[in-house]
Amino acid sequence: MPNELIINVTVGETRVARLENGVVSEFFIDRANERPVVGNIYKGKVVRVLPGMQAAFVDIGLDRTAFMHASDVVDNLARMEEDVIGTNITDDVKAAISKKHVKSERYIENLLKDGKEIVVQVEKDPMGTKGARVTGHISLPGRYLVYMPTIDHIGISRRIGNDEERDRLKKLIMKIRGASGGFIVRTVSQGVGDRELKADAEFLMKMWKDLEKKEPSVKAPALLREELDLISRVVRDLFTSDIDKVVIDDQDAYERVLDFVNEYMPRQRNVVELYTGSEPIFDALGIEIEITRALGQKVWLKSGGYIIIEQTEALTAIDVNTGRFVGRRNVEDTILKTNLEAVKEIVYQLRLRDIGGIIILDFIDMTRQANRTKVYNTLREALKDDKARTTITKISEIGLVEMTRKRTREDLRRQLTNPCHYCEGKGYLKSPTTVCYEIFRELMREATEIKSKQIVVTCHPNIASVLYDEERNSLEKLEIKLGKRIVVEASPDSHIEQFDIAGK
Repeated sequence: MPNELIINVTVGETRVARLENGVVSEFFIDRANERPVVGNIYKGKVVRVLPGMQAAFVDIGLDRTAFMHASDVVDNLARMEEDVIGTNITDDVKAAISKKHVKSERYIENLLKDGKEIVVQVEKDPMGTKGARVTGHISLPGRYLVYMPTIDHIGISRRIGNDEERDRLKKLIMKIRGASGGFIVRTVSQGVGDRELKADAEFLMKMWKDLEKKEPSVKAPALLREELDLISRVVRDLFTSDIDKVVIDDQDAYERVLDFVNEYMPRQRNVVELYTGSEPIFDALGIEIEITRALGQKVWLKSGGYIIIEQTEALTAIDVNTGRFVGRRNVEDTILKTNLEAVKEIVYQLRLRDIGGIIILDFIDMTRQANRTKVYNTLREALKDDKARTTITKISEIGLVEMTRKRTREDLRRQLTNPCHYCEGKGYLKSPTTVCYEIFRELMREATEIKSKQIVVTCHPNIASVLYDEERNSLEKLEIKLGKRIVVEASPDSHIEQFDIAGK
């Protein structure tokens, strides 16, 4: 089945789904009032230097100050990873630059001072209670190249495997680059002519020169350059030769994509289609159901097993269970088959939900080392298609795998949902019986302070119902003990865990 990009545009919101073999593999969303800031370039002001953390907080005009590590100030990091909507650099390039530029005596207190104005680029959106992560190493992505004005290095995408083509591209970039700065050659550059690559390089270098001219006249904090909107980023970064179809349900967006195709890839003009169906495009293709499924905690496997995905502020835990699957032979074979099936679903869910940070995978215990190795190798192989950088450890004897996945933006759940204001994100509430006994204890504490003969308890209707029903005897005994009449009043506006006690 074909690989497709499906673009849905509504008032104030744009959504893009990447389908691989008919299955949603990646999902992106951009809202006019909640635009991501990754890739934006700001002129910021250092508000606090923290030598003990080798970091600084920088005011770039957002609600929270941005975080900047010392490694993002000195010339030892590169941040552009091939073919990802965001800003990162391949590990081999990072290693090469680190060896060349690291100087251990460069401490944060020697590099930045409070009040200093600096140009930075956002590499991670604000997440939860954390501010944005910024770097001083600017990356300007184009269609074919990524220009890095602060880094003297040329890197070629590892996905370009032909040695002759790699050599051609490297020689060309060495000719056209300026006196300073470096380039990353993207995968889509393979087979592209010298003229197109030169034009892309010149455009990016001019963009940087314009930013340099603009910066002195701007007072920090200020936005110097805003990253492209979602549609522009998608066609720039994801519309590659392996995409068989791009379907768009908006006329203006369709024409914008066509303009891009006519300029950069005219042979693929027939790949772009305008959707004119009466049913919403995401409904027609079953994408809406997949998005809803991606917000659930339990994901069923075809065999009858399931995985549980628990996301917290610190990490994500994924638990594998056999569920209804009982197998046909023995327990070990049943467990192995469930774990192998779970691997594919876990990797799929990580990409779809864009879960990052620390991830703990709890596979079902396997007694045989050969089976643990098989599951581990299957996991490694499945992660090769994930463009986000990942690291994994060997499966422990109790079936645990520790892994990390590069995170640059909020995951899907955080983008589409808010913590429940009722339970404050805990995911659970005190039972009505528990609240009733809290009321009894509070009555015992406050009874001596209340001079009137009657005490009024105001609480949620569910709690009032339990007090008058299951706990009626306890309430009457408490009245006798306190020597006061207790009146329960239901308040529909009350939180189920809240109550008020007053004399009357």
